[in-house]
Amino acid sequence: MHSLIHRPLILRTPSSSSSSHCTHSLTSKMASSLAFPSVSLQKHTLFNNGSAASASFAKLGSRGSFRSGVFMSVSVRKQHTLVDDALFADYKPTSAFLFPGQGAQAVGMGKEAQSLPAAAELYKKANDILGFDLLEICTSGPKEKLDSTVISQPAIYVTSLAAVELLRARDGGQQIIDSVDVTCGLSLGEYTALAFAGAFSFEDGLRLVKLRGEAMQEAADAAKSAMVSVIGLDSDKVQQLCDAANQEVDEDNKVQIANYLCTGNYAVSGGVKGIEAVEAKAKSFKARMTVRLAVAGAFHTGFMEPAVSRLEAVLASTQIRSPRIPVISNVDAQPHADPETIKKILARQVTSPVQWETTVKTLLSKGLTKSYELGPGKVIAGIFKRVNKTAEIENIGA
Repeated sequence: MHSLIHRPLILRTPSSSSSSHCTHSLTSKMASSLAFPSVSLQKHTLFNNGSAASASFAKLGSRGSFRSGVFMSVSVRKQHTLVDDALFADYKPTSAFLFPGQGAQAVGMGKEAQSLPAAAELYKKANDILGFDLLEICTSGPKEKLDSTVISQPAIYVTSLAAVELLRARDGGQQIIDSVDVTCGLSLGEYTALAFAGAFSFEDGLRLVKLRGEAMQEAADAAKSAMVSVIGLDSDKVQQLCDAANQEVDEDNKVQIANYLCTGNYAVSGGVKGIEAVEAKAKSFKARMTVRLAVAGAFHTGFMEPAVSRLEAVLASTQIRSPRIPVISNVDAQPHADPETIKKILARQVTSPVQWETTVKTLLSKGLTKSYELGPGKVIAGIFKRVNKTAEIENIGA
């Protein structure tokens, strides 16, 4: 069975956070973006194979808020050093870099990068790794090709890091980069954030993203699944809508909340028949509207389970270092310092709900004063503004 409908199990961490507010105006920008469902870490232990790491898991409620629990520090002995996974637990953010996820892509992105050698060089390196002209597809399309999972993920990763180089070349840009003390990204954007934070090289990150896109596409091809955004409801109501839809379909078509974006905009994911049931019932639950997402399948659910082992294999052979600044995980909305823990979490990220709502609320509640969205699109800026109208965020494209 492809769908595993359980409340998500995630790493227990010391702080808690809650939901934010958002409206349907994000829909047009998110219509092609990843939505991500709530489950499937189903009693999966993130630490095994004789690792010295240990952790406890906590459940998320239907609103995505963390239940209180005892935090267990994770440390792993590597090369005679101990890395405390809780190193960044008490981070106090002031300036953040935020990186977009799949769906932010648009034909024409990357054009500005051609004028700056440091940015253009990233696309040249990408061509060697990917085996095709990425910049040509970014700037000229066709749209259908750019929108495919196997191309859009590398395209957004490279273009977002090219945006960093464009900022660096700007007057005062290096000072801005140096001032950033926290970073995160929406789903795919977490890889971009880790690259920016020095957890792995640009090249290694691109290889990971390439494999991730291929593995997710293959998993999507293996079963009929889909995703839909539900607009105008809080997460409790969306969960009730999912429960009602699930009463009418078999196990292989069950649905679940996929992406906790913000109140008023959640993505539901699962089997095609289940998604159709959600769409049919949405108005009776007083949803404003539903928007079917243009993605390959039910990302961030048990439907993506076939991709996990492939990711685990490539992550095991990838050199990952402790990030120089906190990188907030999509899985539990917390920063992690231990490289082995980061590898385990990245492997499970494709089957876990994305806790973006919690991440945004936590950053703002901890005192974040200035943010920069680097890369194509302005979805993240829209979310921040709807959570807090006074939030200061600047878009830097490439």
